[in-house]
Amino acid sequence: MAAHDNWRKSSYSGEGDGNACVEIATSPTHTAVRDSKAPARATLTFPAPAFGAFLATLKAQDLP
Repeated sequence: MAAHDNWRKSSYSGEGDGNACVEIATSPTHTAVRDSKAPARATLTFPAPAFGAFLATLKAQDLP
């Protein structure tokens, strides 16, 4: 997967602890995830359909 320059954090990150979250970068075929506190370290890369299924499952959960 090529290097990304479109890293972004969730709009829910906010101030303060917003710097302690994950960031994602997308391409047409993959989604990469990294730790916002250590952006130069390793990233996890997923095929776009797998990451989409993961997000759909999270959204379907009844979380507090």
